[in-house]
Amino acid sequence: MDYRVFDDSIVLRLEKGEEVIESIKSLCEKENIELGSISGLGASNHVVVGLFKIDEKKYYSNTYEEDFEITNLTGNISRMNNEVYLHIHGTFANFEGKCIGGHLNKAIISATAEIIITKINGSMGRKFNENIGLNLIEF
Repeated sequence: MDYRVFDDSIVLRLEKGEEVIESIKSLCEKENIELGSISGLGASNHVVVGLFKIDEKKYYSNTYEEDFEITNLTGNISRMNNEVYLHIHGTFANFEGKCIGGHLNKAIISATAEIIITKINGSMGRKFNENIGLNLIEF
């Protein structure tokens, strides 16, 4: 992982074998980012994405192992119980251009990834909502 800070933005480059969620979380801890947005692209060959089934209040995940272009990573950074909380979704295209996507649980970089984190001046927490079954932003 290599990165540079430019005012309220951080440009992050991930290397082959690095995991997206772990890397971003580590960077947020190191730079003390409490609130921000995430966007990115790159390449991965191991992706775990999920879908939350509202009626069951449960996440289901699928693992894919093939070459993908990361066509979009988008998400936000907040805090829950004083720890970094990432909420990231992704879209991944295979060789045929077919896409998979959902809530990002894991992605291992196969070549590189370029991610931009925009820090927002402030902080925002999360709290579990029993009616929905998710950790919601708490203003």
